[in-house]
Amino acid sequence: MKLPRPLRSIRFNLAARLFAAVFSTAMAVALAMGVFSHINLNRDFIGYLNEQAVNRLELARTSVTAGYRENGRSWDFLRERPELWGRLLRPLVPEAAQPAVKHGPADLTGATRRFTLFDANRERIAGYAGPAEPAIERPIIVDGLTVGWLALTPIESVSPGAEKHFYDAQLRSAWVVGGAAVLLAGGVAYWISRRLLRPVRRVAEATHRLAAGDFAIRVPESRGDDDITRLGHDFNQLALTLQRNEAMRREFMADVSHELRTPLGVLHGELEAIEDGVRQPDAQALRSLQGEVAILHKLVDDLHELSLADVGALAYRKAELDLRELIGVTAGAFSERLNGSGLTLGLDLPEQPLRVFGDERRLRQLLANLLENSCRYTDAGGTLSISARRSGKVAVLDVQDTAPGVAPEHVPRLFERFFRVDASRSRRGGGSGLGLSICQRIAEAHEGRIEAMPSPLGGLWLRVELPLHG
Repeated sequence: MKLPRPLRSIRFNLAARLFAAVFSTAMAVALAMGVFSHINLNRDFIGYLNEQAVNRLELARTSVTAGYRENGRSWDFLRERPELWGRLLRPLVPEAAQPAVKHGPADLTGATRRFTLFDANRERIAGYAGPAEPAIERPIIVDGLTVGWLALTPIESVSPGAEKHFYDAQLRSAWVVGGAAVLLAGGVAYWISRRLLRPVRRVAEATHRLAAGDFAIRVPESRGDDDITRLGHDFNQLALTLQRNEAMRREFMADVSHELRTPLGVLHGELEAIEDGVRQPDAQALRSLQGEVAILHKLVDDLHELSLADVGALAYRKAELDLRELIGVTAGAFSERLNGSGLTLGLDLPEQPLRVFGDERRLRQLLANLLENSCRYTDAGGTLSISARRSGKVAVLDVQDTAPGVAPEHVPRLFERFFRVDASRSRRGGGSGLGLSICQRIAEAHEGRIEAMPSPLGGLWLRVELPLHG
């Protein structure tokens, strides 16, 4: 399958950049090795060989001077027998030490082959035939007179000598090793770029499908704790979150349309009945219409407040207040509503104030939603228990009611929008299903929390925790 252009571009760019980075690094290392090897050979190693050759030159001068004296103080013996030149260069040292001298660095690199003997008139007698201009010379002095010169041609000035071959061999070896290192690095870089980028390409392809709306896409997760493994895991978590959000969005739209359809249908039916003369526009009909309008108004207000809370735009005017007093006032305002529902209210408030820092109107709304929830869904003849206490640095508010209860598997979903449980806690009272969601947003805005659990009384237990102030 041909990849889309963005994925092909990502694939090429990542692979090419990784390959170029590794390959260029290897080339730079190989080039640096070659350059430094060349410098080391020219400056350090060859300089060392020349130094050893100069030391050997001093020993040879002693031998050549002795040969001159022993052969009638004349160079004719070398002109007549050139083969004596090599024997003459042997240093005058004890016989036991000759092997060590003979196999020293200067001899091993052919220093004696670069020696040239001149007479006092600068005419060549023996040795290297073409000494270069920067040759190192030592005079041969006998009885205070200079009878000749012994010259040493530096190793870098010699073309056909063994030293040059040695130098060239070392340089070739350095470049061969460097080239092999570059080729090996290129192969490793190519393999790494393909192997390491394979999961990245999978994530890129999955991201393209996710952007196209395929929220069910997942990438295989490998074991390990490296960045690429975490990238795959995080992508799957992102896809799962988007899938859940999309499902919640669809459910939300379906729930909103359902909630709006019911009161609008009642209003439409009532108005048609009045228009057709089936029903008279009396006080009872107007009360029915006002009731449905009130349901619509409450639903719209709840949706508006919830949308503001989601974007953090819900207004709060916080000040220090007594939560105990606020609970008492709100419960007192619900006394008639509780009596109408056939519920008995039990209050357990502390004697000391519970100082919190919050918005009185929003906290009153939170308490009212909790009480309204119990009034709407608790069977007549039941009990509503409200208690408050101090626990460390938080104020704890517990609201419990009697049957019917909520199944444990449904408790975690009570704060979802429009979520309702079975028919025993149905919307017979006309609730919008948004009250507990709004309570959760208000509690979180006050740096608190709210949770739900089954109540020992047989119904629902809602607990609110708010930080104490002062």
